[in-house]
Amino acid sequence: MALLGGILLWAGWPSSSLTLLLFVAWVPLLLLAETTGSWKRFLGLSYITLLLWNVLTTWWVAKASVPGGISAFLANSLIMCIPWLAYFFTRKFLNRFISGLALIAYWMTFEWIHLNWDLSWPWLTLGNAFALHPNWVQWYEYTGAAGGSLWILLSNVLVYNVLLRYREEGRSTGYFKLAAAWVLTLGLPVVLSLLTKQHLTLEHNKYNVVVVQPNYDPWDTKFAAGKEEMQLQELIALSQQQTDANTALVVWPETAVPYAVLEDQLKENRFLMPLWAFLKNNPHINLLTGLEGRRLFNTRVSRYAQKLPDGSFVEGYNSAALFDSSSAQIYHKSKLVPGPEVLPAFLGFMGPLFEKFGGTMGGYAPDTAARVLQTANHTFAITPAICYESIYGDYLSSFNRRGANLICVITNDGWWGDTPGYRQHMQYARLRAIESRKWVARSANTGISCFIDPYGNIIQQLPWNKKGVLKQQVAAFVSETFYTRYGDWLFCIAAVSALAFLLIIFYKAIVQKRKSTLKPS
Repeated sequence: MALLGGILLWAGWPSSSLTLLLFVAWVPLLLLAETTGSWKRFLGLSYITLLLWNVLTTWWVAKASVPGGISAFLANSLIMCIPWLAYFFTRKFLNRFISGLALIAYWMTFEWIHLNWDLSWPWLTLGNAFALHPNWVQWYEYTGAAGGSLWILLSNVLVYNVLLRYREEGRSTGYFKLAAAWVLTLGLPVVLSLLTKQHLTLEHNKYNVVVVQPNYDPWDTKFAAGKEEMQLQELIALSQQQTDANTALVVWPETAVPYAVLEDQLKENRFLMPLWAFLKNNPHINLLTGLEGRRLFNTRVSRYAQKLPDGSFVEGYNSAALFDSSSAQIYHKSKLVPGPEVLPAFLGFMGPLFEKFGGTMGGYAPDTAARVLQTANHTFAITPAICYESIYGDYLSSFNRRGANLICVITNDGWWGDTPGYRQHMQYARLRAIESRKWVARSANTGISCFIDPYGNIIQQLPWNKKGVLKQQVAAFVSETFYTRYGDWLFCIAAVSALAFLLIIFYKAIVQKRKSTLKPS
């Protein structure tokens, strides 16, 4: 049963089209909680399910570093067991259906926490599973991915109750009512999605946006010494293939500038001279690119600053830079990948395990706030989502609350090779488009580069491992969705509910213990 649960979760996950399996994938674990008397045994069984799900779905993480990948699988699976253990103990004090509602609250609280701490890894947030089916979840503009998590969890709780009611009572009135509730739970969100119509407010006439996919192998070519100038010249040449008088923005991928640059000396950097010349010759064009940024300080300004031999300190950044013909704006990636890009101080000893993930041993310094990048002539106000940041719906909404009208995802998924990782990553961006009702322009070093409309539809794309460039007429929409305005409000409700459930069972446990001690021997 434990193995079956893990296989069902994997089989229903993108890029698989068997998404419907997720509506019953938790049932084996729910049945195990019913039949397992020992919490230690249940912990072991749930760990098997969750470890299998993690390994089968994200095995590609270990392609960059086997020790780092194994550590991530083991740790993440163990953390995922916490809401299930809470559910196991809750069942002793509350009835079956109410305990199921408690599980929903516990799991969604876990997903929310997993979005907001240094070991954040929301890749397996259940609501991400509908990325292949944007027509099912147009209501994400109200709930975000939390709504999808609630949908999957509620379905599983209802199926579990239907099965047990049938086993206990046969085809009773209660059984048919529960079965009808499950069918309604499956179908109503899809109907609501099809009926959802968003009236988008256009800020200006449409401009062309160009995304470039240079297709450099990060393990071989991209960061090889002596090849930086060639790459920059080729990026410019590719861009020129599709730029015209109506082009307002060109987008290059994460770390497209494969050369560590001091961010306060961009105009003086000899290596960047061809870039400045390209923009000077095309003053109507803005260029968004990833780069490896550095800043020098006289003192240690943060725990990320590294001491240099001369006594000064340097901070490193995974940066997005928006250039026009005379200036540059900088944003530093804030949602950093646990391991290669950031580790909590108490896990610093694990740094060598993650050195090969494509990050930095010292850790990148994050930005202090969402920083909207405004193009010249006010054509676009950009949400710069660097790689991993594109799976954080509420974080990207914070840019929209500051006036952003276009999401630009810049990424380098080449570290993982031709695996499900880059496909999952691209599909998740479709959910961000729905949540904010904004266009997404996605530039990936090795693929998949694409354009996604405000309804989550892929309009154009370049496949994996192909050099190329895309041009698309893109509208700047300023419509604010409910989710943009209020963020992860559904997760907040779940967290409050989880706390309430825990307080109730804590109180009931105390009362039960007192009653047992008062019984005459």
